[in-house]
Amino acid sequence: MPFPRASGLLLHPTSFPSRFGIGDLGPEAHLFVDFMAKSGQQLWQVLPLGPTGFGNSPYMCYSAMAGNPLLISLELLQEQKLLQAEDLVLGVGFRPETIAYEQVIPLKLGLLRRAYQNFKSGEFRELQLAFRDFCQSRAVWLDDFALFMALKDAHGGRAWNTWPPEIGQRQPIAISHWRQQLQAEIEMHQFWQFQFFQQWSSLKKYANAQGIQIIGDIPIYVAHNSADVWANPDQFYLDPDTGEPALMAGVPPDYFSDTGQLWGNPIYHWERMQVQGFQWWIQRFQTMLNYVDLIRVDHFRGFQAFWQVKQGETTAINGTWVIAPGDELFETLRQKLGQLPILAEDLGVITPEVEALRDKFEFPGMKILHFAFGSGPENPYLPYNHPQNCLVYTGTHDNNTTVGWFESLPAQVRTLVAEYIGGRSEAGIHWHLIRLALSSVANQVIIPVQDLLGLGSEARMNFPSTTGGNWAWRYVPGVLTEEIGDRLRQLTATYGRACLKKNEP
Repeated sequence: MPFPRASGLLLHPTSFPSRFGIGDLGPEAHLFVDFMAKSGQQLWQVLPLGPTGFGNSPYMCYSAMAGNPLLISLELLQEQKLLQAEDLVLGVGFRPETIAYEQVIPLKLGLLRRAYQNFKSGEFRELQLAFRDFCQSRAVWLDDFALFMALKDAHGGRAWNTWPPEIGQRQPIAISHWRQQLQAEIEMHQFWQFQFFQQWSSLKKYANAQGIQIIGDIPIYVAHNSADVWANPDQFYLDPDTGEPALMAGVPPDYFSDTGQLWGNPIYHWERMQVQGFQWWIQRFQTMLNYVDLIRVDHFRGFQAFWQVKQGETTAINGTWVIAPGDELFETLRQKLGQLPILAEDLGVITPEVEALRDKFEFPGMKILHFAFGSGPENPYLPYNHPQNCLVYTGTHDNNTTVGWFESLPAQVRTLVAEYIGGRSEAGIHWHLIRLALSSVANQVIIPVQDLLGLGSEARMNFPSTTGGNWAWRYVPGVLTEEIGDRLRQLTATYGRACLKKNEP
């Protein structure tokens, strides 16, 4: 669908300042929305918001539909009298610029457990009624998710396919037994989801009221060790004996990797999904649209054709391309859900067939300015080659920051960049690229907050294909100054992207 000319910021909620070691949906999130509104921004892009598992990656979640309890604001729980002031003295000196997950997770989950216990033992009639209504309205995914998480905890955190076969394979008698056995734990996980969605819905409403839309993120694949795969094994290619992925997802060898990338996620059983009318995907998109305004679809090319690797391989070299029914899927979604507010992550080696699928449904693709220089005038990422229906970034969460990127360029490419931006000095390269993005003919622009702040490689969010030290960056309180907001606002207005109130010039 066509989108109006606008711009916005890329920031995951974990990156907010917080005295509790990790960003959350509380006061700092609302201050960030205020900053965006004052600077004329209309789009806030977040990464996936699900409960993280392996490597704390938001792209490897225990559920494609649940929220991450670590994002629940303890301060907002205190306002509800579910926690007391003394509960919020955590006793750990968290570093303000990073997330120490190994400290944060046990401490915060312990306090969330205390909040649930207080909820059960106290007088919270209105809250209890709202909780009951939430559980009923989200039962289609919440019941399985809460049971899965309780079972995972009961089995020492192990993957579902290592549980006793009767519960790993969801035999009805075992399901009934464990639901009764783990009733309190199941309800606790439901309560955490209730709190997450209450806080997120309030934050989204606050943003929408100021003219800001939320861009959510759907990873194309789900984690093997997730409620999605455990509860819907027929939707995936799994080994019938072990429950392991029989066919794994990844990408083939390319310029960046001689062995490709073997992600290990199970491949969808697309034939079965198609026969069933793509019900799993309809539910997934419908759930997402309940709490975001726009959806960025990660690895869009996999909806036209995907790279599959057989079980037992240790690299992605020995894989094959398989055609996917993306055309039929998006047509079905459009019939069921209406016009689709989808943005397509179409980076990498994209074929004419992928472009045709994207363009048939008028999904905007992505253009990254970091990829624009050093390969000649035909480079599609150069601003004068941008189509109007696309989304321009200086860089993304998978790239270096603009300052770090520029510092790492060969001297001759740095000269090309300087010439392109008009021979300006190298100081403040982040502002030059922000201006370049905002001046593009592209309908939409997204700027990572790290670039707005002019931070270097130390503020990078993710190093793809690595497992340690990612997803941990936070900004410190007070750095989003009025001066930065005014400068962004001026540039945004200059290039026709500002969302200004009627009484403002």
